[in-house]
Amino acid sequence: MKTIGLMGGSFNPAHAGHRAISLFAMDSLGLDAFYWMVSPGNPLKPKSDMAPLSARMASAKVQTRRTPIKVTAIERDLGTVYTAESLQKLVARYPKTQFIWIMGADNLAQFHHWRRWRDIARLMPIAVIARPGYKERVVAGPAMAWFRRFVRRPEQRHHWTKWSTPALVFLRFRPDPRSATALRRADPYWFHRYKELGTRDGVTRNIVL
Repeated sequence: MKTIGLMGGSFNPAHAGHRAISLFAMDSLGLDAFYWMVSPGNPLKPKSDMAPLSARMASAKVQTRRTPIKVTAIERDLGTVYTAESLQKLVARYPKTQFIWIMGADNLAQFHHWRRWRDIARLMPIAVIARPGYKERVVAGPAMAWFRRFVRRPEQRHHWTKWSTPALVFLRFRPDPRSATALRRADPYWFHRYKELGTRDGVTRNIVL
């Protein structure tokens, strides 16, 4: 079966840190492919600070050039808003593919705020990438209290396709301080560079305008 890593987010904008983490996860987990699922809208983030989907897709395409990473807005095609619903539909659509959800430690710290987050954990394994400054928040968070008995040792990561779920593994990645928030502060109108462009979805092949 084909193995694919999934990383969702606003990518507002996408940056080299996203790329580095994704390529590291691909190598660490032995993945065949990697999808960036660019969210049409994040329920946990303010809409006023969100660039248009087409611009975020275009910035992601720039960052993934010459890599196996595919950029997709498939949630728009699926008609879903919440990650749990999106992943359920993806698993149903691609029954011959094994997926693993990839997220940063910053997301695990707030994972308990996600709708039906336990359903996500039961649907597919989760790999968490270390992020600077989040270790204490992760350890003390409600999600980690639930996950604790499901944590797998990092040296077992190559066997993730055989794990029963829930299953969570931490991947040790060198600290990377880059963030989309910092990039927006430095260049609030970054998306103007992409406003006239249409981007072909790497999975559905539709044009995102």
